[in-house]
Amino acid sequence: MAAGVLRIEGLVKSYGDLRVLEGVSLTVHPGRILGFLGRNGAGKTTTMRCVFGLLEPDGGRITYDAGTLTIEQRRRFGYMPEERGLYPKMAVASQLVHFARLSGLRANEAREAAMAWLDRFGLADRADARLEQLSHGNQQRVQLAAALVHGPEMLVLDEPFSGLDPVGVAEMGSVLRESAAGGTTILFSSHQLDLVEGLCTDVAIIDAGRVVQHGDLEQIRSRSPYRRAEVTVDGRHWVATELGGARVEGQRLHTLLPASVTVEELLEAARRVGTVTSLRFEPPSLADLFHEAVISSDARPRGGGGQEER
Repeated sequence: MAAGVLRIEGLVKSYGDLRVLEGVSLTVHPGRILGFLGRNGAGKTTTMRCVFGLLEPDGGRITYDAGTLTIEQRRRFGYMPEERGLYPKMAVASQLVHFARLSGLRANEAREAAMAWLDRFGLADRADARLEQLSHGNQQRVQLAAALVHGPEMLVLDEPFSGLDPVGVAEMGSVLRESAAGGTTILFSSHQLDLVEGLCTDVAIIDAGRVVQHGDLEQIRSRSPYRRAEVTVDGRHWVATELGGARVEGQRLHTLLPASVTVEELLEAARRVGTVTSLRFEPPSLADLFHEAVISSDARPRGGGGQEER
């Protein structure tokens, strides 16, 4: 069966007096990967648990394929919780077969699918090992295999890259791209913004229980009121605060400038300081968008002269 559109509309959830979700709304489309971003406690995991019926929202609704999300549809989904959701003392292949059977596969289909995924992840020789005998990274691979073993039409993954080494990250990214290319609807959360930026077509940023940014990542970047500038003057990083920019200490020191500033104005300002040795001017990165979405712009420093990084 073809994947459908998942729509979350006005979701509200409280734990006692603590309001966790304040009307969360987002849409996940087939064949696209949506990265669900937010600080710890922002409401990501609660939203995902509501999708699977593990929590009952206090308000709002969740629809799939234009209708109310049903138990039968959820059986066709794949879910990877942030906390380990497998049996530590059970053989790896046996529990993959178990989860595949719960999702409707016949015994022979379940066994074949389980072994295919273990082979894909280089774990075929550990099929009879107990989960607890595997490394953390390999346990994470088995957890993903459990979400994929029944050929789901939708994947919901909570921090799937946690604990993986670079090889594991590349492997998991490849699996998600292939799944999306096959039409699967994919929603996953992560704190690793560089991974999300390289993998996702869509993003939703949640802060304090509200979605504050949502849509096609490239469109969000292009319509941002800021531009990212990386400039070196006389071989040193230069921050263009004199043009109304904000110094940002990320993986690389850079400036967030108002989109009204042109590259010609930036170059002219830099040349007044010294010899420009490199210049990069582009829409903001996902990390920049995240910073702008969850931190008040009032906190951003303004004014002053250009600063040279010593």
